[in-house]
Amino acid sequence: MVARLLALAALLGLLGACSGLHTLDAVTASGGYQLTQGVAYGADPRQKLDVYRPTRPLPETPVVVFFYGGTWNSGERGDYRFVAQALAARGLLVVVADYRLYPQVRYPSFLEDGADAVAWTYRNIARYGGDVRRLFVMGHSSGGYNAAMLALDPQWLRKAGVPANALRGWIGLAGPYDFLPIENPEAKPVFFFPDSPPQSQPINQSLAGSPPALLIAATHDSTVDPVRNSEGLARRLRAAGVPVQERYYRRLNHRTLIASFAWPLRWLAPVLEDVERFVKAKPETAEVRLRE
Repeated sequence: MVARLLALAALLGLLGACSGLHTLDAVTASGGYQLTQGVAYGADPRQKLDVYRPTRPLPETPVVVFFYGGTWNSGERGDYRFVAQALAARGLLVVVADYRLYPQVRYPSFLEDGADAVAWTYRNIARYGGDVRRLFVMGHSSGGYNAAMLALDPQWLRKAGVPANALRGWIGLAGPYDFLPIENPEAKPVFFFPDSPPQSQPINQSLAGSPPALLIAATHDSTVDPVRNSEGLARRLRAAGVPVQERYYRRLNHRTLIASFAWPLRWLAPVLEDVERFVKAKPETAEVRLRE
């Protein structure tokens, strides 16, 4: 227990700095997957993705396309090997995609990139052993927003040539789904504040018929309010008849929610198990809500 607490203290201190993700990568096992790096899904240098193929794939191997956070102005796919390794070690095929960021682009260009990454996956992932019939999108923070918009607003995948029913489900990890008027100064120029379009919000979409959702958040998240965002979107999804599962964990914060995929921090909350269970399950018909 003492060793666990010391390791936790060291990692949590680093997670507040830019070196935190590199530290998680350093303690991530190199086994459990075969990596194909830098696959281009578009012409821009940022339009690339990595494919993590499990060394022990499941029958009908599910596929998860992951989008990282960073307020739409930072992030690198290589920093999230710890997420992909954790899922690949459980038999899932994982795609981690870069996308263009501000100031190079603003809304909705990064959604178009996300849709193109999903379209590449839809067309090509069978060659890597993935089952396109079991395709999910997942994201943390602003990446959770990206995943939500691709799942809830069908125009983005449709424009990329992906069928409307292609997604089996989606997972949002502390995503901002209802943030107008924008308070975060870094996000304001991304969404043309004060003229931010209402249709940019996941909660404002026509939700009926959208794929099942798993929403996970930290109870004490000071970056993205879980009550307004995760709970608020869950209520709207239920009202539209969409299956939704919720998980709220008091030991986590905004950063440690995604960091809990790394093995030294998994004891904080079973986020990895939540995602694994959701992806491997048969299509959901019941609502589930858990608050730790």
